Amino acid sequence: GEIPTHPEEDVEGGEVQELGKIVTTTGDVDVVEEETHFTSASAQILIGEIMVCNRELEKIKENINNVEKRLNNIIDVLGRI
Repeated sequence: GEIPTHPEEDVEGGEVQELGKIVTTTGDVDVVEEETHFTSASAQILIGEIMVCNRELEKIKENINNVEKRLNNIIDVLGRI
């Protein structure tokens, strides 16, 4: 994914400028994107995205558990016939 670039931020009186490479995986191929200025603002955006993904994964896990329970109930009912 793309990381928005932000101007360097003044942190505790010192200029902070980090250079990073963003690596994403597509199938078995690693794609290294163009180098970007990586700042604490960029990190906060990524952390927010991770939190959103984690919430979505939790919902998916919950749905899977509900489906498994329904299937087990159906199998139990069929076993009594």
